Amino acid sequence: MSDERVKLVLASASPRRLALLGQAGLEPDLLNPADIDETPLKRETPRSLVARLAKEKAQKAVTMPQVEALAGDVFVLAADTVVALGRRVLGKPETAEEASEMLQLLSGRAHKVFTAISLISPRGSQKTRIVDTKVRFKRLSREDIDSYLVCDEWRGKAGAYAIQGRAGAFVRYMSGSYSAVVGLPLYETVSMLDGAGYPVYHTWMNAKSID
Repeated sequence: MSDERVKLVLASASPRRLALLGQAGLEPDLLNPADIDETPLKRETPRSLVARLAKEKAQKAVTMPQVEALAGDVFVLAADTVVALGRRVLGKPETAEEASEMLQLLSGRAHKVFTAISLISPRGSQKTRIVDTKVRFKRLSREDIDSYLVCDEWRGKAGAYAIQGRAGAFVRYMSGSYSAVVGLPLYETVSMLDGAGYPVYHTWMNAKSID
């Protein structure tokens, strides 16, 4: 396929995922968030949930008018992140009270962060990969939690925290992918795009270096 005709769509409104793509030297031609029902199904595991949501986001995005209007070979990339304590999914809290409860649950304990990426190629094939990362928080004091709630970083964040922000100071141990916890596993994303025929390294050669 011709590099000039290749387009990349990121099916997300997350500034963190956009920034991570930029870190990998990639700039989407279109940001096209796909809103779906993220309610877990009965007896659905965190791993199954995150894979399903990423797949559905990509599938919805590829049929949206803005994407269908793009000329050339279009790759659609979607992602989803789930924070889980055992089989319990800790979603995005709507209130400070919910966020406080989640942080208390995570205090002094290890939890898993699952991030799934799903890519639909110009030929219509879809591949999905899941990255899981183990994170252990220090034991959080009441002051830790209350001061973190005031800074508002918990809003819109699965598990009520953003590891790239102040909550990074809560992490005693992490095993896995830091970028996946932020929202987009870079190694897996680049590998999947390259394997599907997206000109990752051609893009690198034509981009300015990062100081």
